[in-house]
Amino acid sequence: MRDFWFIMKRYLPPYKHLLVLNFLFNLLSGLFAVFSVALMIPMLEIILSQESEVFTLVEWSFNFSDIKHNLYYYITLLKTNYGPGWSLLFVGVFLIIGTFLKTGFTYLASYASIGIRNGVVRDLRQQIYRKILDLHNGYFSDERKGDIIARSTGDVQEVENSIMSSLDMFLKNPVLIVVFLAAMLIFSVKLTLFVLVVLPLAGLIIGRVGKSLKKTSRSGQNKMGDLMGIIEETLSGLRIVKAFNAEKRMNQRFEGEVEEYRSIMDRLMRRRDLAHPMSEFLGTIVVVILVWFGGTLILTETNTISAAGFLAYLGIFYQVINPAKNFSKALYNIQKGLAAYDRIDNLLSAEVKIKEVANAKSINDLKEGIEYRNVTFAYNHTPVLKNISLYIPKGKTIALVGQSGSGKSTFVDLLPRFYDVQEGAVLIDGIDIRQLKIHDLRNLMGNVNQDALLFNDTIFNNIAFGVENATLEEVEEAAKIANAHDFIMATEKGYDTVVGDRGSRLSGGQRQRISIARAVLKNPPILILDEATSALDTESEKLVQDALEKLMANRTSIVIAHRLSTVRNADCIYVFQDGEIVETGNHVELIEKGGVYKKLHQLQMG
Repeated sequence: MRDFWFIMKRYLPPYKHLLVLNFLFNLLSGLFAVFSVALMIPMLEIILSQESEVFTLVEWSFNFSDIKHNLYYYITLLKTNYGPGWSLLFVGVFLIIGTFLKTGFTYLASYASIGIRNGVVRDLRQQIYRKILDLHNGYFSDERKGDIIARSTGDVQEVENSIMSSLDMFLKNPVLIVVFLAAMLIFSVKLTLFVLVVLPLAGLIIGRVGKSLKKTSRSGQNKMGDLMGIIEETLSGLRIVKAFNAEKRMNQRFEGEVEEYRSIMDRLMRRRDLAHPMSEFLGTIVVVILVWFGGTLILTETNTISAAGFLAYLGIFYQVINPAKNFSKALYNIQKGLAAYDRIDNLLSAEVKIKEVANAKSINDLKEGIEYRNVTFAYNHTPVLKNISLYIPKGKTIALVGQSGSGKSTFVDLLPRFYDVQEGAVLIDGIDIRQLKIHDLRNLMGNVNQDALLFNDTIFNNIAFGVENATLEEVEEAAKIANAHDFIMATEKGYDTVVGDRGSRLSGGQRQRISIARAVLKNPPILILDEATSALDTESEKLVQDALEKLMANRTSIVIAHRLSTVRNADCIYVFQDGEIVETGNHVELIEKGGVYKKLHQLQMG
């Protein structure tokens, strides 16, 4: 339960006012519940028995016996003047009023707790999403995307269903139990002390069974993460699955995971469903023992508790049983929810490695150039870049070429601080980029990648992505520069056309030109092109290449290319091999050297 209180301490402070209201309404609900049951005593003792009639009035005081005495006096007076029937109706009206107030305050307490529950779940979802945005790219390389999705959706839903649904029970039940126990003490101290000895024994048995749920539930949540991972992989690679006739293989793999998940959930739900029958059975045992003990007191001792008082006492005790049963049910649910929260907390507590230093410097333009100074970088201890040094003057275009895995993409990922270098430094205008504000740094750059990622939104919103308050005229102008305006206008709704998941309703060349238009609209001083034309057909490549040349004009550009024909006009070409720069020069110079670049060129030219 320590983990549960930690979660409450972490997320409840913004809702203190609702907690106070919830406590107040639950307290009033409990008081009027006791009042409703207590009204049964005069009905039983006066209307059905002549022995409890009272004909004298005592001075009013804040004393239970004096209040009871005077209440009996007025009911006796009413019975004498109007008869037993009207007396019964009179007490019944008060019972209706008491019940109305009780149920009304119960609703108001639930009304307040709903605001707490939904607010906490909203805060948790927002915190997870912000964390996903803050985490460095390397985190998602090490984790399965399906598992992260499961934590962000299924686990949050489990926390909502288990912990947050139990929150109302924890806010309400302790208050009701305290009120009812206080009323029971007023009726009979001996009986209540006896109950306080027996009830905790039953609660201890229920609690021991509930603890075993957490481990089983965590296994179920982990397995759900595996299932989400398989589904995500299948959706991403469905074309490959079908092309290699691997449907049976994937189906067998999925069925095996589903069967394991079913087995885990069988064990979990059977233990969870044991809560209600066990609590009901133990409650019945407690009631039988209480009736036996109370009946013995009535029969063997005088001046302890009357028969009518004992019946009312049992009525209040039954009011205690429901909160106690709900309390045990809440314990079961919380153990299940804590397992889900553990997985969420692993995500929330992940280290944010790309941090902004205190008093970071602002930057809004590139004035001199970019420098990589003795840069070394490794993902898992194996260096990907080895002591790289180069300088890119403002307004120049450099190209990075080399075999796959030689470190080109890693090189450009260091510039916007998707990763931080282990040794050396990357500088802009002589300032280490780790000393700059991250937002300002990335605002200097525009990216056009091989995989032109579009969002499932309109063409307008995809082009205006990241640009505040862009107008239609500005978006259209950017699209014209990117050679995209004509095909956009040919679509059904023009710039309001939705492109589908990852831009699936558009061709590769169309997606690429929209991503170029996005970069044009941002108008960055630094441009990063990562294989922007490699996946296109000849006609699309020509259109895209023309758009890129317009985009690169008067900008500092870093171009990664496998097609050497696209970088012939670069101011300088850097040839990467095994994480090192092995050759430098323009196209003509590198051909004349007769080294790695010439070999790559000859291979491409046939």
